[in-house]
Amino acid sequence: MRRRYTVVVFLVLASLDNVAAGLVPPLYKPIAREFDVAEAAIAAATAAAFLVTAVASVAWGYFGDRSDRKPLLMLGTLIWSTGTLGSGLAPNYGLFLASQVIGALGLGAVGSIGFSVVSDLIAPRRRGLIMSLWGLSQGVGTLAGGLLGGLLGAYEWRRPFFAITAVGVAATVAYLFTQTIHRGQSEPQLASVFAAGEDYDYRISRADLPLIARRRTNVWLVLQGITAQLVFGSLVFLPRLFQAKAEQLGYSEQVAIQVGSLYSTLFALGGALSIVGGLVGDRLQRRTPRGRATVAGVGVLAAIPFYLVVLFAPMRLDLHDGRDSVVWAVLRSVVTEPVMAASFLTAVVALALTSANAPNWFALITEVNPPEHRGTTYSLGNLANGIGRSAGTWLAGRTFDMLARALPPPMNFVVGIAAFQVFFIPTGLMFLAAARTSPRDIEDVRRLLRQRAEQPHAGAG
Repeated sequence: MRRRYTVVVFLVLASLDNVAAGLVPPLYKPIAREFDVAEAAIAAATAAAFLVTAVASVAWGYFGDRSDRKPLLMLGTLIWSTGTLGSGLAPNYGLFLASQVIGALGLGAVGSIGFSVVSDLIAPRRRGLIMSLWGLSQGVGTLAGGLLGGLLGAYEWRRPFFAITAVGVAATVAYLFTQTIHRGQSEPQLASVFAAGEDYDYRISRADLPLIARRRTNVWLVLQGITAQLVFGSLVFLPRLFQAKAEQLGYSEQVAIQVGSLYSTLFALGGALSIVGGLVGDRLQRRTPRGRATVAGVGVLAAIPFYLVVLFAPMRLDLHDGRDSVVWAVLRSVVTEPVMAASFLTAVVALALTSANAPNWFALITEVNPPEHRGTTYSLGNLANGIGRSAGTWLAGRTFDMLARALPPPMNFVVGIAAFQVFFIPTGLMFLAAARTSPRDIEDVRRLLRQRAEQPHAGAG
């Protein structure tokens, strides 16, 4: 029971840090108005937070691979909770930006160290499935953050920040009762070590960093994050796009914010099908060591036309502003309005295809690296993701502003996000390149672990 409790705590944790990261985008307009700055300035704060999280995760990941991971995770959670509280209390843009950066420092711990722990909980046969739950919890967190921001913050933007701060403190307390997970405990090659009551004592050192960089599959898995996150950085503005579409239909700003958050949440439900992508990756990987990377690459490339359909589809909404329930009207529209129903189904397919990326990426990072390298390698990938996502968010904001001179909202958002889809092409191609290099790297790690099972304490330090 304690082991299951530990799994649940880490999945919830992976969700919560993304809730915190997803609060701001639906609230760009009211926050910008209160601080008397452009919406692009608030988007810049989001981009800065993404980048700081990614950079901080490298340090968190490295020290997590060298030491006890539980206290580091608790500390990181307290830091991001403090930053979230400060964001809600900020009286001006400068302090809001500083609080976002402080929160981002703590968020870096959750992804890198949490991934390292979860990778030690999962046997290779079910790695894609459990990693899909890990990735799904992050996606659910992002959606919940957008939904919480849009609904709870529609009339008072500060309230969502206070709510998630309280939950973050509760998560810190929950850590106290989690089970200690040993590095490498799920690896079949090390089963004899743990059966004998011994431990796998190898730890990362600075001399190992060139080894991580020389693994060809690591190179492709890290680099694809830059181009993929350029696209996902632009998709942060989906709530703003749907808000603009609702305002074009004549709805008030407060109602439009709620509509934008609800539609973006509904349309992102396809991310739940990452479980299917993980299962397909598991099954194909048992047939060929190229399987996971192939599933991810094909999924990313196939998703592009579906995203374009969703972006250009018109909005249809039967809502009497001030009289009807916004939530009910949005839910009703995806059933009774043919255009919205088609858009919804198309969005589900698009998200399902791209979501096959995440569980197989997580599983590949685990399989091409020994246990003491996984947190650091993940954090390097997360750094690339952060660079791509912060650049994508910043560039998208600037792109929308420039396009608005010729294309009024919502078309500036539609055309801008559509243009960013081109970056999915190199992303898919890099996954297909990883499909060629991963078989050798996976076998090298298995051989290394078999050798170390004979000397489990040689790497202690």
